[in-house]
Parts: sequence; structure tokens; C-alpha cells
Amino acid sequence: MFKNNKKSVFRTLLILIKLFFRKYPSALFVLKWLFITLITGILIGSASAFFLQTLEWATQFRENHLWLIAFLPLGGFLVGLMYHHFGKDVEAGNNLLIETIHEPQKIIPLKMAPFVYLGTMVTHFFGGSAGREGTALQMAGAIADQFSKPFNLSEDDRKILIISAIAAGFGSVFGTPLAGAIFGLEVFLVGRLKYNALFPAISAAIIADLVTKLWNTHHTHYHIDFIPEISFLNLFYAVIAGIFFGICAAVFSKTIHKTGKLFKTKIVYPPLRPFFGGIIVASAVFLMGTTKYIGLGIPTIIDSFEQQVPAYDFALKMIFTIITLAAGFKGGEVTPLFFIGATLGNALGYFIPLPIALLAGMGFVAVFAGATNTPIACSIMAIELFGNECGVYVAIACVVSYLFSGANSIYKSQIIGEPKNRRFLKDIGKKLSEL
Repeated sequence: MFKNNKKSVFRTLLILIKLFFRKYPSALFVLKWLFITLITGILIGSASAFFLQTLEWATQFRENHLWLIAFLPLGGFLVGLMYHHFGKDVEAGNNLLIETIHEPQKIIPLKMAPFVYLGTMVTHFFGGSAGREGTALQMAGAIADQFSKPFNLSEDDRKILIISAIAAGFGSVFGTPLAGAIFGLEVFLVGRLKYNALFPAISAAIIADLVTKLWNTHHTHYHIDFIPEISFLNLFYAVIAGIFFGICAAVFSKTIHKTGKLFKTKIVYPPLRPFFGGIIVASAVFLMGTTKYIGLGIPTIIDSFEQQVPAYDFALKMIFTIITLAAGFKGGEVTPLFFIGATLGNALGYFIPLPIALLAGMGFVAVFAGATNTPIACSIMAIELFGNECGVYVAIACVVSYLFSGANSIYKSQIIGEPKNRRFLKDIGKKLSEL
């Protein structure tokens, strides 16, 4: 009798659950993606923590043993050999992730994660100028995509998985989960967002960021001590600054692609490209007698918020970064873009009468916004990093930079979803590499 009652209660519960999910299908969607992003978020957050902590060690070790920079050409050659013989299918990096979102095909090889990690560590250990976001995104995408088959995900679900992985990687490596979520939604399709991936992206980014912090990983803090009152004149100054940031972003994007083509044209054997690039960078460091423009450049970024820095800092960092990455070294472009933007904003303080810290903060995110076509994510990032008081100024700078950067990006696999000007409606659906 008791068993029969137990069975009837269990059946009733099952019926009620089925009716609930039939009436509220979104509940099943939320539970499904909460489960998936919990697993992937823990793994990605842990990978980001390991990467950030070892990267900090590599940077400090290099700064205490500057003779290591002389071995940058050899390090580049070895990484070039590794990718040439074993990593051709993952060499596209972030563009491979974007292409997978557009047209999911074979599973992203798991080896992308250790390859890009090793490549990036070599770059920073021996003194190349690169960032960290590319590594975090590629590690995240490679880890997450391994669950596509075990979870029997559909093609559309797999797109959502890669978007949430990008969100988790970005959010955890910079400590900005909301910006990471929007970046994942915004980066692959210029001018449009994929709203059905909104919850998975936010969930993955928040979980990964929490896990990274649980591993006692610290992020750099920036401070804007004074925000002037909003006025028509100050908003005009923000627009002017945004124009400079957008032009800078376009120059960076165009030049890095052209320099990359030049290396490929002039040096046929791929491993020799980072070798010669390493010679150029290492020689420049020793001739200039400073390591200011290699690595992440965090100390100079902090300085740009606190005091006037040389007006040419942004240009030199741009040159060092373009040569490093165009030659084939691994790493990301984003932290160097933060450096370029912050120091350019600082330089604009010579003739734009806004606080230097505010201009540095605006440039920090706006050059990045123009170079990646992600103005919403970058505006939110500024609010997460600097506080909501700067929101109006950074949003204007990011949007104007986005518009003035034109049909350019550091990611050539981005597709035009909505053109920046109605004159270019014919470009909808085209990759930036086709324009």
C-alpha cells in the first residue's frame, strides 16, 4: 500500500514537472545552460587563474633577468616550429572561434589551449609585446567545445557554447564578467547581438570570474579620481577624443594585417618570421634601454591615469606590438590596445581640457572598442573597472571610436550584421576580410 502511494506521488510529481516545463519552456533552457556553464565556467575560470598567475611570474622573472630578451628570436623560432609542424589547424586563433560561431564544423582541437598558452608564455618570458585576451579566449573555446559531443548539442547550441566560452574567457581574465558576456555576444557579428545566448554568456562569465577569484587571482585596479559635470562642451570634447581613438584603432588594425602579410611575403618559411621579428624587437629594447614597451605594459597604463606620460608612448607601444604579433608571436592584442588607448588619451590631455585620468580611461576602452567593433561591451567594461560615474563619457568615446574605425578590426572573420553607414548596406553578410 505504501509502495503504491509512493509511486503515485512520484508519477504526480513527474506530470507536474512536465506540465511546468511545457508551460514555461524557458525554465528548461535556463536549467540546461546553468548546468553546462557551471561545468565549463569552472574549467575556464581555473585555466584563466593558472594562466594569469604564471604570466605574472614570467613577467617578474624577465624584468629581473633582462638578458632573457636576447633569446626572444630563438623563442619565437621554437614556437613557430611548434605551430608549423603540429598546430596549423589552430593557428587562426580567435578568428577560428569566430568562424566556428558562424559555421560550426569540426570540434575545435583541444591542443589549441596548451599551444596558445605555451606560445604566449614564451612571448612574455622573452620580452615580446603582446596581451593575454587572445590566450584566454582560445583556451576557453578549446575547453568548452570538447563538451559539444558529450552533451549532444545541436548546431545552434554549439554556437551558444562558443559564445559563452568567449564570454567566460574574457570576463575571467580581466575581472569584468558583464563586459565579458556582452563581448561574447557582440564580437562575431558587427552591429548585432545574439540574444538567445544572453543567459548562457552571462552565466558562464560570472561563474568563470568567481572561480578565477577563488583561486586568489588578482586583477589590476584603475582609478579615475575626478569626473567633471556633464555639459555640452564636455560632451563635445568626448566626441573629439573619440574621433582620435577611432582613427588610432583603424591604423592599428590596418597596419597589423599589412605587416603580417609583409612577413608572409618576404619570409616563406613560417618559423623564421617570429625569429626575425624577435631580432627586431630585442634589438630595439637594447638600443632604447627600456622594457617599457614590451610585455603587458601595466605599469605605464597605471601611470597614464596618475600623471602626464610622454606623448609618443602610444605610438611606440603600437610599433612594438604590431611587429611582435604580425611576426607570429602568440598573445593578445587587447592589453596592448589598453596601453595604446590610455597613453593616447593621456597625450590628448595636452589640448583637450578634460581630466587626464578620464581621458586615459576613455582611451583605454575606446581604442579597443574601435579595433574590435564592440562599443557596448567596452562601455560596460569601463563602468566595471572605473565606476559608473564615467559612464556617459566612455560610452560616447566608445561609440564614436566604433564609427570612425570604419570597416576594420583585429578580427578579420567578423561578419557585418549591420553596417555603420547606410551607404554600405551591400556589405551585410560579408566578412571583414572580404571588404
